[in-house]
Amino acid sequence: MKNGFLRVGAASPDVKVANCKYNAEKIITALKDADEKECDLLVFPELSITGYTCGDLFLQEKLLKDSVDALNMIIEGSAECSCAAVVGLPFSVSGSIYNVAAVVAGGELYGIVPKQQIPNYADLYEMRYFRPYTNTDKIEYVTVNSENIPFGNMVFSFGYETNSASFGIEFAEELLSRNAPSENLTLSGAHIICNLSAAAEIVGKTEYRKTVASAHSGKNVCAYVYCESGKGESTSDAVYSGHKFIYENSELIAESKPFAQDEILLADIDVELLMMQRRAVNTLSEKRDLMTVYLPFESKTHTDILRNYSKTPFIPENEKERAFRMASILDIQAHGLTQRLVHVKAKTAVLGLSGGLDSTLALIVTAKAFDIAGIKRNDIHCITMPCFGTTDRTYNNACELAKKIGATLIEINIKESVMRHFDDIGHDKDVHDVTYENSQARERTQILMDYANKTNGIVIGTGDLSELALGWATYNGDHMSMYGVNASIPKTLVRHLVEYFAEVSEESLKNILKDVLDTPVSPELLPPENGKITQKTEDLVGPYELHDFFLYYFKRYGFSPEKILLIANKTFGGIYDEETIRKWLRTFIRRFFTQQFKRSCMPDGPKVGTVALSPRGDWRMPSDADFASWIEKI
Repeated sequence: MKNGFLRVGAASPDVKVANCKYNAEKIITALKDADEKECDLLVFPELSITGYTCGDLFLQEKLLKDSVDALNMIIEGSAECSCAAVVGLPFSVSGSIYNVAAVVAGGELYGIVPKQQIPNYADLYEMRYFRPYTNTDKIEYVTVNSENIPFGNMVFSFGYETNSASFGIEFAEELLSRNAPSENLTLSGAHIICNLSAAAEIVGKTEYRKTVASAHSGKNVCAYVYCESGKGESTSDAVYSGHKFIYENSELIAESKPFAQDEILLADIDVELLMMQRRAVNTLSEKRDLMTVYLPFESKTHTDILRNYSKTPFIPENEKERAFRMASILDIQAHGLTQRLVHVKAKTAVLGLSGGLDSTLALIVTAKAFDIAGIKRNDIHCITMPCFGTTDRTYNNACELAKKIGATLIEINIKESVMRHFDDIGHDKDVHDVTYENSQARERTQILMDYANKTNGIVIGTGDLSELALGWATYNGDHMSMYGVNASIPKTLVRHLVEYFAEVSEESLKNILKDVLDTPVSPELLPPENGKITQKTEDLVGPYELHDFFLYYFKRYGFSPEKILLIANKTFGGIYDEETIRKWLRTFIRRFFTQQFKRSCMPDGPKVGTVALSPRGDWRMPSDADFASWIEKI
């Protein structure tokens, strides 16, 4: 299972009701087609060998015999395929007929899973033909072609390794039941649930079904492959649409719309991700009380991934959802700060306002917190501290922004203080090295801290999550504050939050915020040229859109560098070449490891999402951990 991906598919081929030979031929054709496309697991509809709408023909010995003969055709037809197939048929055992799914792979039949919950209401009357399977039936094996085949509720595993991908089976409306078989299957180790269905299409059912499947896959941290009978079943009063979809941990990753053409729906399930999620959430511990049947071959190696990743994983792509998310995040930030202000009985909030994105967001959050706490905004003290790298553009934006928000603006030029400090430590002002830069950052922090003491206030930190991940902060400079409101906000999200606030602001404030958004990200510690910023952060440490992408999959899911490189190449192909992505991924890993000491003593700040780096909760790592093994493969 290279990089943790398993390719799954759903197929609803043309069917002729009660013509088992014809249906088997169509199933074999679809299986071979899927195998050529490197599919590992292909799911067919419920009773796909006979058709679901056979009615009283299910009671005919002829149909039951034909269905087993057709199953043998499929077993034989699968001999050259390394793709496992899950097909449906009626199966007679000890005088009862069961609605079952058979798992076939490489010319072998590995198991038969009977339906447990048989619907018997409205237009569904399966109890007329089929017996519901219960554990009290005591049927563990059945004889097919003189071989003992496992029969019952079980988990199927690709290979014998502990971390092999595995799947389980449930049928149709079992998904909607209170005690769905998939609950026990996932607790017994199944990463993927295959649902063989034959539900007739009615208005509203499609979205309801997807909603339940999404919640089911999220609750059980699994993938869910749903395959429904197609148009060939449409007879008498019912119409069948061949609807197919695949969810992974509540996210829809592939769908074939109802009444679409009879094509195979394929997607790559990230089984490794599901495994890591389950390990991280100990409430999902496995009890493994079901039989596991092993398929003696591993899944294929997939280099071209059949799934898409968002370039901005911290930010919803849907506009309506994005606006809701931005408002929620600002609320979390502001209420976190409000609690701190009230608890320490602060009279003021002090922040360094540079005219850049981070300090702008910090000011927006602080203003919102003051409104919640019932404190006048003029007790927000914004200190602008121009020095060697300050440009007119950022200076003017800082001044105008403070005025529009209603904060008190204080200007303290730090050039002379920093020059005096250079004299004190014997540093040449013409040597623009790390000492030159950090002296300015630490001078600014000293002013903020002392001014907060003077006004009985607290210093609001402006640094963001991306800077913490990369260590792009001056230790005991902008690294330090009394409450860091942006501590769990990555740079790409900072931009969207400011943009959202701009859109809901009055015109003059909106124009200032738009110009802040258009300004290059820079610490402004080196002298400008012709009045323009020369020190651009992304030229030095790399594009933040890449680093935020790396951070998301490194921290949230624990992906290996090789896997991050693979999905980054797919996601950003055409924007960055592979060597550029590789270069900045190396930078990310190196800086993430070597800069942990800054995160080990970072100030408090509100957690807003699933990725945070606070040493008190979300990320505990030794400051001197070696990154060699993380970087060697890339």
